[in-house]
Amino acid sequence: MFVKLIMYGLLLWLAVWGYRQYQQPSARVSVGMKAPDFTLQDAQGEKRRLTDWQGKWVVLYFYPKDDTPGCTKEACHFRDDIQQIHALGAEVIGVSVDTVASHAGFAHKHRLPFPLLADTNGQVADAYGALFNLVVFQVAKRTTFVIDPQGTIAEIYSNVNPDGHSEVIINDLKRLSAF
Repeated sequence: MFVKLIMYGLLLWLAVWGYRQYQQPSARVSVGMKAPDFTLQDAQGEKRRLTDWQGKWVVLYFYPKDDTPGCTKEACHFRDDIQQIHALGAEVIGVSVDTVASHAGFAHKHRLPFPLLADTNGQVADAYGALFNLVVFQVAKRTTFVIDPQGTIAEIYSNVNPDGHSEVIINDLKRLSAF
């Protein structure tokens, strides 16, 4: 009985600690800093670098898992608003720790017109402070970065709510780019 009580207490503590770690914004990067460059594979297996989009506004969004309800909602909102985003001179890039194959299926299933990048070892999410790492389990935190055409972080959105997030991004891109 006593051992069970200790085990349940430990599990509860671990759950609360993990949730707090997931919710805390990271101080690895901040507005005004140069965005960390990266090289990751997209859903077609091609290597992509952040510098591939130099000269454009970039909406770099990290998300936990392909084909889960919140991640699907967020991706589909970006898909539905992509024309407005492109009209503002911006590109959308999604990143998670899922595999290239998982991204390919997710992108095809939902007709996503923007690249999904596979950060399978979590190094890029970690560089951006968007990695939740719990020993054997890691996932990207739902965090978005707006990067200006010079490669500087212009806005950071932590603990993103997928409902209406693309609209917030569009409004901020209008403000930031003075359209």
